Amino acid sequence: MNSTAALFPASMRAEKPCLAQRIAPVLDEIRAAARDTEKAGRVPARNIDLLRGVGYFDIVKPGRFGGDQGSFAELVDANIELSSACASTGWVAGLLSAHQWLLAMFDERVQQEVWGTNPDALVCGSYAPTRMAERVEGGFRLSGDWAFASGCENAQWALCAAIIPPKIEGERAVPSFLLVPASDYTIAETWDVVGLAGTGSKSLILKDVYVPEHRILAFPDATAGRTPGGRGYEGIGLFNIPLLMGIPFCLGSAAIGAAKGALTSYLDHMGTRITRGAVAGGNNKIAEFPTIQLRVAEASASIDAAREIMLRDVARAQRLAQERENGTVEITEEDRILARRTQSFAVSLSLQAVEALNASTGGLGLQMSNPVQRAWRDANAVGRHISMNWDAVGTMVGQHLLGLPPKGQY
Repeated sequence: MNSTAALFPASMRAEKPCLAQRIAPVLDEIRAAARDTEKAGRVPARNIDLLRGVGYFDIVKPGRFGGDQGSFAELVDANIELSSACASTGWVAGLLSAHQWLLAMFDERVQQEVWGTNPDALVCGSYAPTRMAERVEGGFRLSGDWAFASGCENAQWALCAAIIPPKIEGERAVPSFLLVPASDYTIAETWDVVGLAGTGSKSLILKDVYVPEHRILAFPDATAGRTPGGRGYEGIGLFNIPLLMGIPFCLGSAAIGAAKGALTSYLDHMGTRITRGAVAGGNNKIAEFPTIQLRVAEASASIDAAREIMLRDVARAQRLAQERENGTVEITEEDRILARRTQSFAVSLSLQAVEALNASTGGLGLQMSNPVQRAWRDANAVGRHISMNWDAVGTMVGQHLLGLPPKGQY
C-alpha cells in the first residue's frame, strides 16, 4: 500500500531515495516524543532538526536556493508517514515545507531577502485576512493580532494575511499575504486545545509594523497560480500550481497520517488483549470479536482510499500546472473544485477510520498517553479547519455539480 514510485520523476528517484524513505529512520524518535510534544504545546526544535537533516524543507523549494524543486506528491506522501508518528509535527512540518513553495511565488527580491540571508529560513503563516493594512509611502503598516500561526516558534518569518486598500478610489480592496520577519512580532500564548495541541498555533502580535510593497502576494494571483515569483520558474509546473490546489493537501495529509498511526497502534494492542469479564465474559480474545474485525477493516479501507485519492490529485495538480505552462491546457474551475473535494473528503474518510477505532478501545483508550485517542483528537482538529471541513467544502462541490455558483474558496 506504499508504492509511490510512479508519482515521482525517474530522474529525481535516481538521485536519492524519496522523502518518505528518508524520514523513516527518524520516525521512532518523533513518535516517542509525541505525547511530550502535545504537552509542550509546540513542535520541539529537535524534531525540526531531524527533519531538516533529511531535507524535509527542501523538497518543494527552488533549486536556485538549494532546494530539490521536486514533487508536491512526494511531500504529501512523506507527510502522511510523518503524521502517523506525530500529527502535530506533521501539520507543522508540512506547512513549513509547503511555505517554501509559497515563498517562491513572491517577487524575486523577497526570495533573495529570505534565503539569501538564511538558506535554512522557515516561514509560518496566519491565513485569515481579518485586518486592514494601512497604505503608507513605499508599503504598508500592520497592527493587531494574527491567529492560528502554526509552528510560529519554529519559523523566522511569517505570512500575515490582510486586506490591501485600493490605491485609487473605486477599485477593490485585495486580500494578500504580507511577509514579516520574526523580529517584528511577538507570540501570544493563545493555544490551549484538545487536538493538534503540539502545533503551537498561537497568535502573532504586530504593532505598527512596516512592510515594504514588494513583500506582498495577492490572494487572487496565488489562487490562480499566476504569481510574480512563479513566472520565474516556468517549465516545471511546481511553482505555478494554484494555491488551493497545493497547501490544503498538506493539511489533509495530517489527518490521514493520524488515522494510519492509530490503526498501527490499535493492531499492536488489540491483537493481544483479552476481555476481563462483565458483559463480554472473561479471557476472550478481543481480536476474535466480529465487531472488532469489521472496525479494523473499515479503518484500513478508509485510510487506503484517502491516501490514494490525495496522491492521485496532488500529482494531477502539478501535471496540470506544467501542461498549462506548455500551453496545452487551462486549469478550470472544475479542476480546482475537484482538488478541494479530494482534500476534504480524504479528511472525512480519515475521521471515519479513527472513529471506528477509538470507539472500541475500552477504558484503556481514555488514557491521555493512548495513541489512538490522540489520533482521534488530532484528526478531528484537522476536520474543524475551514479548508478541510466536509460540510463547508462539500456544499461548495454540490453547488458546482448542480450548476450553481460555488460559494467558498477554491
